[in-house]
Amino acid sequence: MSAGVDSAVVAKAAFLALGDRAVAITGVSASLATGELDEARDIARRIGIRHESLDTQEFASPAYVQNAPDRCYHCKTELYTQMRGLSDRLGLAVIANGANADDAGDYRPGMTAAGEHGVRSPLLEVGITKAQVRSLAAEWDLPVWDKPASPCLSSRVAYGEAVTPERLAMIDRAEAWLREEGLSVVRVRYHSGDLARVEVPREAIAALASDAIRERFVAYLKSLGFKFITLDLEGFRSGSQNLVLPILDSL
Repeated sequence: MSAGVDSAVVAKAAFLALGDRAVAITGVSASLATGELDEARDIARRIGIRHESLDTQEFASPAYVQNAPDRCYHCKTELYTQMRGLSDRLGLAVIANGANADDAGDYRPGMTAAGEHGVRSPLLEVGITKAQVRSLAAEWDLPVWDKPASPCLSSRVAYGEAVTPERLAMIDRAEAWLREEGLSVVRVRYHSGDLARVEVPREAIAALASDAIRERFVAYLKSLGFKFITLDLEGFRSGSQNLVLPILDSL
């Protein structure tokens, strides 16, 4: 279970159906943003479900670190391999993830790994959309019902650029700075040459570009190790890194 709304709803449903036989599991590595593990634990406490964490070792895989478009497959393979071992030790019958019906049309190599490891996607299987997930979470009084999507930090690194704990820490701290400025939806994407491409909602672009914030933000990102800082004028859009996939496929 991440600290996102999808997995929180699956955890709540599992607890309602199975009680003490249900367990929520969170994979932990450098790709998990600061505060997410604590939030996942808090959600589990609110639900009443047992919570376990696993230290995953995806960075030991060269295929993961090299960051080809199938990076998520290698990450999920590591996660589900470890989860299968833990579930066997705990006597659990089924592993479930939080994929929903809206995920079906996106490029998600991690779902291939889920299929290979017998992982079920109950929200997807019964056709529950993201909007319906949020409605369920609100009905169940889960505090993340309106939380913006927050995929793993590795998803911010441009394909072909090595995924390293050091680069993820740069991204994590940069995004945390922006959240402290009141921006709940933000992506700091890493590109070649230590370049940061910053995405915020369109209505927040002018404020971030103003001298009062821009100078402090640029100075902070340079202190983290970024050499160039750019502001994406199209604004935030989920999955923008995947726009290059047709180009990569043609090479």
